[in-house]
Amino acid sequence: MVRLFGIIIPDKDKVSYGVTRLYGIGRTNGLDVLKKANIDLKKRMKDLSEEELKRITEVIEKEHKVEGDLREEVSENVKRLKEIISYRGLRHMHGLPVHGQRTKSNARTKKGKRKTVGALKKEAWAKMEQGKTGAPAAPAPAAKAAK
Repeated sequence: MVRLFGIIIPDKDKVSYGVTRLYGIGRTNGLDVLKKANIDLKKRMKDLSEEELKRITEVIEKEHKVEGDLREEVSENVKRLKEIISYRGLRHMHGLPVHGQRTKSNARTKKGKRKTVGALKKEAWAKMEQGKTGAPAAPAPAAKAAK
């Protein structure tokens, strides 16, 4: 197992994929890092020498913020938005999507499980009333006929 920035990367992963396991390094940045470190993209993580790992680490440290530093920066940014009570900060506070997505029919990831609000059918209402009092529910009064 190879360890980069505190993250354990499986030996069987190709280098181009293994580097993307770091928070803050995606496909494009990963390929750029490997190109600057002169590493063959087809190699597996287990085939890397200590020298190659050192070169990868140096390139990432010099050019990118990853893992803890990046997470800290993102959380500070969100905290700042909340403190100044900006629109985006309010959306973060209320647990709603921040970037303009629709919320009428989607946004379940942020809003959580659905909470149904609405009217009950007569049968369901009668069952609830019957359960509360323990006696059968009284029938609805008949409407008076107009003369």
